[in-house]
Amino acid sequence: MPRIASELSFCDHLGACKARWGLGRMDFIVPPGLYAVGHPSAVDPVVVTANYKMTYDIIRRVLVGRNVWLLVLETYGVNVWCAAGKGSFGTDELVRRLKAAALAGIVSHRRLILPILGAPGVSAHEVTRRSGFTVGYAAIRADDLPEYLDNGMVTTPAMREITFTFYERLVLIPVEIVLVLKSIVVIGGVALLMVALLGNITAGFIAFIAYVGAVLSGIVLGPALLPWLPGRSFAVKGAVVGLLWSSFFYFFARGSGWHGAVIAALFLALPALSAFYTLNFTGCSTYTSRSGVKKEMRIAIPTIGGALIASLILLLAGRFL
Repeated sequence: MPRIASELSFCDHLGACKARWGLGRMDFIVPPGLYAVGHPSAVDPVVVTANYKMTYDIIRRVLVGRNVWLLVLETYGVNVWCAAGKGSFGTDELVRRLKAAALAGIVSHRRLILPILGAPGVSAHEVTRRSGFTVGYAAIRADDLPEYLDNGMVTTPAMREITFTFYERLVLIPVEIVLVLKSIVVIGGVALLMVALLGNITAGFIAFIAYVGAVLSGIVLGPALLPWLPGRSFAVKGAVVGLLWSSFFYFFARGSGWHGAVIAALFLALPALSAFYTLNFTGCSTYTSRSGVKKEMRIAIPTIGGALIASLILLLAGRFL
């Protein structure tokens, strides 16, 4: 039986840092199976988690000094919440892993401890029917797991409350920046070239800076300021920070001498870009639901597309009229 340490090494911390920046993210996994934390016996609890190594590391870190069985499911390197939504952290995989680990012959009890965020993918009564094990949902945050175990496996109201603090939003931003770098190079390069052909190379560089600023406003400022930006729609929140960037850019680029059509294009295109990238953040947020995201996208995507097309027409009008 693999026995694992609760103390994280330098390589563990380095791997987590790289994963935060999207470097080798999909390879940051551990083999699924049953692990021993400390020296668990037949009566010690069984905690279930995903094989995304950051999740696995957080769980084993909070279990320091304890004797616990850790059952790791095959979620293909996806965290518990997302894997539950995709179905890989689900009933079938849980039952399959219980049988593969022969857990019924290792522990004398029949109780599994799952994270609350894994509940959407697991049918507790089906697990019991097919395996004989009952499912208990402990807490949302891994840090609450020790208290849950010490509290007679009783979940307090605070353990059910999900947070999305400023820090929790900030740690999600680096990977979004890395993911968008390629599109910045391609789209920004096209914008630079197009404006340079229509005007001059200086105007091309100004357009490139405007584009990059709008993208970063949507990726960084939108999520960071999320609770304080007006509106419920992520796209509206992104458009607001885009307007702030547009105003800042217009002032420092001394746009008062530009053609009116170019100014209008600026204040259409940049907020639209910021809105699009803040809208992408819905997949990271605790605020949204699947139906809500679909509804917002049906409205936001055509509006963003229309604003970008209108801005292009205005740019051409400003050049040739």
